[in-house]
Amino acid sequence: MPASKAQRAATAKRRSQAIALRLAGMDYQTIAERLDYADRGAASKDVHRALEANLEAESVAAATLRELEVQRLDRMQAAAWAKAAKGDLKAIETVLKVIDRRARLLGLDRPARTEITGADGGPLQVEAVDLAELERLITLTAGTAADDENAEDVS
Repeated sequence: MPASKAQRAATAKRRSQAIALRLAGMDYQTIAERLDYADRGAASKDVHRALEANLEAESVAAATLRELEVQRLDRMQAAAWAKAAKGDLKAIETVLKVIDRRARLLGLDRPARTEITGADGGPLQVEAVDLAELERLITLTAGTAADDENAEDVS
């Protein structure tokens, strides 16, 4: 039989209190003792359930907002489309900006792939790296990227 409204309200209140205590730095054993959970595992499970439910609710809200933004972008593109199709450069620029924004919002752009190789294009061997060595490697890769960009500018 489903829980009554009063039971659901009591559960929500206890979960809220458990989260507040956890955020305050309390361990699960203390939370269990203060809020009359059967044991520390029950307190932990309840906190995790509450956090997961909150994440799901936030995910739904984010998806709804994302869809709303896509609809706005669609309307903006439709408003500029006719002029862009006739060759109006400003309208074309506007449409391209809208398309770019939509692609970023929806994650449609493929991420740039970066690969670091060792001598002769082979795998880079790295073992027990200290901070100085890590900084040296970063400097090396930054220099390589700058060289690549300069080579493209020259050609």
